[in-house]
Amino acid sequence: MAEQQNPRTTEPNMSDPAAYSRTMADIAARSQRIVTEWLDRQHEVDVAIDPLNIGSAFMEMMAKLMSNPSTLIDAQLGFWQDYVTLWQHSTRRMMGLETAPVVPPDPRDKRFQHEEWKENEIFDFIRQSYLLSARFVQDVVRRVDGLDPKTAQKVDFYARQFVDAMSPSNFALTNPQVLRKTVETRGENLLRGLSNLLRDLEAGRGQLHIRMTDAEAFSVGGNIAVTPGKVVFRNELMELIQYTPATQTVRKTPLVIFPPWINK
Repeated sequence: MAEQQNPRTTEPNMSDPAAYSRTMADIAARSQRIVTEWLDRQHEVDVAIDPLNIGSAFMEMMAKLMSNPSTLIDAQLGFWQDYVTLWQHSTRRMMGLETAPVVPPDPRDKRFQHEEWKENEIFDFIRQSYLLSARFVQDVVRRVDGLDPKTAQKVDFYARQFVDAMSPSNFALTNPQVLRKTVETRGENLLRGLSNLLRDLEAGRGQLHIRMTDAEAFSVGGNIAVTPGKVVFRNELMELIQYTPATQTVRKTPLVIFPPWINK
């Protein structure tokens, strides 16, 4: 297995050409190690292409949708009308005229809180165009009849994941905050982000393993303790750990602790 390199050893510095060259060389070397290790591991694991049967759920949804095309036609007509209205709105804004947005900003949506999403005509169009498309996709999915509740819930859930992933705030070229930061730092922010991505890929041995905390900040016996125990039950979903009592007497009813399941 390739030796892991400390991700903290290289800090991007665009103001120093030599440091920039070293950073790019380090990124290239780490990327090559990650790809090589990932390829070496492919014969060790048997990964299912679609273990959650997402594809079959969407195929069933499309079959139901095609059996009643009026649902899709109605949704497309509404989407096209909204898009024409958006083009008219954007044209008026380009001409310096005041006009109400087709999709008003949602104060609860933290993705578009930056003022340029509203003040800049281009980013305002990108934002509203995305929100119209997202609304169209989710509306179509939720209006499909004939799906069993479990399949309908699965399709709705993964459609929302896809829609959220496609948000323009997630892409550097369509996020005004990222573009402004890139100009201010002369690209150091992008190199820093790429370095963080490589760190997460190294931690997952080629798979994306997003770190929620600094694993190097803890040491057993220093700032973290261990308790003797054993696994008394295990299945495909969970493990039940029974910790060894540290006192002479214990309560008759055991205490079951469920840690947070988010990001598991």
